[in-house]
Amino acid sequence: MTANEPTARARLTRVLAQRQAETADHWVQLQRERQLYGPGMDEDALREEADGLVAALSDGLAAELPIERVVVGHPPLREAVRELSLRRARAGTSPTETSLAVLALKEALLETVEQEDLGTRALLELALVINRLLDAAGALSFETYVEGREEIIQRQSRQLLELSTPVVHLWQKVLAVPLIGNLDTARSQVVMENLLEAIQSREASVAIIDITGVPTVDTSVAQHLMQTVKAVRLMGADCVISGVRPGIAQTIVQLGIDLSDILTRATLADALATAMNLTGERNDEAEVRRLS
Repeated sequence: MTANEPTARARLTRVLAQRQAETADHWVQLQRERQLYGPGMDEDALREEADGLVAALSDGLAAELPIERVVVGHPPLREAVRELSLRRARAGTSPTETSLAVLALKEALLETVEQEDLGTRALLELALVINRLLDAAGALSFETYVEGREEIIQRQSRQLLELSTPVVHLWQKVLAVPLIGNLDTARSQVVMENLLEAIQSREASVAIIDITGVPTVDTSVAQHLMQTVKAVRLMGADCVISGVRPGIAQTIVQLGIDLSDILTRATLADALATAMNLTGERNDEAEVRRLS
């Protein structure tokens, strides 16, 4: 801390308290001119964001915190910066645009203090305080942006997994999960969760896991299937695995994987016929073949 920093900070606090609206308006204007926001944000959203952050910045400066700690140590200001970054991440704004938006606030603050009747040295001291304050805001904004994008990516990945593993109500008390593509740990977890929830909500007594679209079955895939079968049984339902092609059957035998206690069928039609027998339904073979 320089000898004159408390004085410069006090001046900045006073100027910002008096010119909050002006500073926020100028910041919005700079962002609009340079298009520093994503397609999901309009001018009203920018103004609301600017008013809230500048007000929090003014309050934070008045708090008894070191200038480097004002952004992260003053909760309302910290949350305002984080919300700015998260909102822009969700709106599709790039990290470069988000960083430039924070720098635009620095520029707006500098232009605000330049309107004060101060000497060159006083302006330089104010500029140093503004730089240290907004550099901390920029660092927090970038960190939060990265976290927000990771959250969005994870949510989208989860949604894609759920879309790729639908649970189909195939018959009365009979559910089916048609699997297509590789079955890894993350996907098998989604399959298990969705299937168990559907068994409970539909009061199903038989679940069919169709692996016709699974290209290969190795030890890992077999382990995932067995875990799912065990979970289904714990829910009080029977489980049938269908789509066991000759090549997959040979691979399972060669790997020494024991599926002897699991019901397996070559086709989904055969599995549905078995499921209907298990539920006590009439086994109309022609109807089953037609629906499958």
